[in-house]
Amino acid sequence: MKSTLILNAKIVNEGKVFESDLLINGQRIEKIDSDLQSHRADSVIDAQDNYLLPGVIDDQVHFREPGLTHKGNIFTESRAAVAGGITSYMEMPNTVPPVFTQALLEDKYRIASKNSLANYSFFMGSSNNNLEEVLKTDLKNVCGLKIFMGSSTGNLLVDDPKTVEGFFSKFPGLIAAHCEHEPTIRKNNEEWKNKFGEDVPIQEHQNIRSEDACYRSSSFAVDLAKKFGTKLHILHISTAKEISLFDNSIPLEKKKITAEACVHHLWFNEKDYEKLGTKIKWNPAIKTEKDQHAIFQAVLDNHIDVVATDHAPHTLEEKNNSYFKAPSGGPLVQHSLVALLEFYHQKKISLEKIVEKMSHHPSILFQIQDRGFIREGYFADLVLVDLHRPWVVSKENILAKCGWSPFEGQRFSSSVMKTWVSGNMVYADGKIMETSPGLRLQFSR
Repeated sequence: MKSTLILNAKIVNEGKVFESDLLINGQRIEKIDSDLQSHRADSVIDAQDNYLLPGVIDDQVHFREPGLTHKGNIFTESRAAVAGGITSYMEMPNTVPPVFTQALLEDKYRIASKNSLANYSFFMGSSNNNLEEVLKTDLKNVCGLKIFMGSSTGNLLVDDPKTVEGFFSKFPGLIAAHCEHEPTIRKNNEEWKNKFGEDVPIQEHQNIRSEDACYRSSSFAVDLAKKFGTKLHILHISTAKEISLFDNSIPLEKKKITAEACVHHLWFNEKDYEKLGTKIKWNPAIKTEKDQHAIFQAVLDNHIDVVATDHAPHTLEEKNNSYFKAPSGGPLVQHSLVALLEFYHQKKISLEKIVEKMSHHPSILFQIQDRGFIREGYFADLVLVDLHRPWVVSKENILAKCGWSPFEGQRFSSSVMKTWVSGNMVYADGKIMETSPGLRLQFSR
């Protein structure tokens, strides 16, 4: 087992920032102490007062494998992730074919065991007719169940209320839900199509996938979760109105109903459609500046529990289409941490809160074993950042397979310098080491 000694780091962990050394032995953190210079190690790194954070845990990504690998795959997108300080991810089931069986779920785990540079877990998918298969899910080895209550097609859209109730009443694990009221969206689609034809202005996306569509679906899911005692996690909150559905008066460990905010809903608002167009077409839609500010405040005051990406790459050719033809989603894993650190430089959020929302809380919420914190005995999932090394996002430094980013041209003040996944250095000073695959996440359930 290789050992690494990190000296003179400013560690951000569990609400504190403190100077310390840290010793990695094999896959895990062996020692955290202010005076470890005398310890021997295979490699020694002087952190030079840079900040050492627990690796980011992204609870919502779409890496497109199998079946959609012209957009991205587990190898390419996990490379981008570790370069951005993400050491673990949870990936969604809307691949081709969709993950509706345990056999298809395990196929994805087999691919990741060979090709993923970050640690990984995959959601089981739900359809209108696979409840029996879903109930076979091993909750110690699988992060949860994903239900598309809107914004999907075919069997991935679970739109039968009785079927939805069956999942909420019978599935014993965490349900992660995409909540948009599909009948409202269909009605809005027809109305705007009658008005504009195929050339609906992208600015209307927030009105088609409206506040009402989001709230109707989210409130329905919350009501079901309360009725059946379901552990419900609502993904990518996009409206101020939805925030009232969530409680910030109890600790996360005791919450049954939780929420996620995504980087794009914190960074962009309706004014950005004019410049970026379909590059920031997401479902749920980016909405008003008022919604943006309310979501940010909800992250700060714990109505919203985690921050993730919903990384969902498409090719530029696919995105450069008319409103109805352009797919929703975009690449974000390489830039999510530095984007949050930019908010820190703007004095909008503390380093401790960033770590809480991107590392600690995903670990607590999903009950991940021995990850998400810098603790002795925990896996060494770590990211070293320089808060004062600016850089500009360009096509030349984008690692997602799709080759573009909504952040192109953005100057970030901070840089990810090094990333360790389960004790292995996988990224250092702009170079990716591809020799050590990540590990399958395990859950204490």
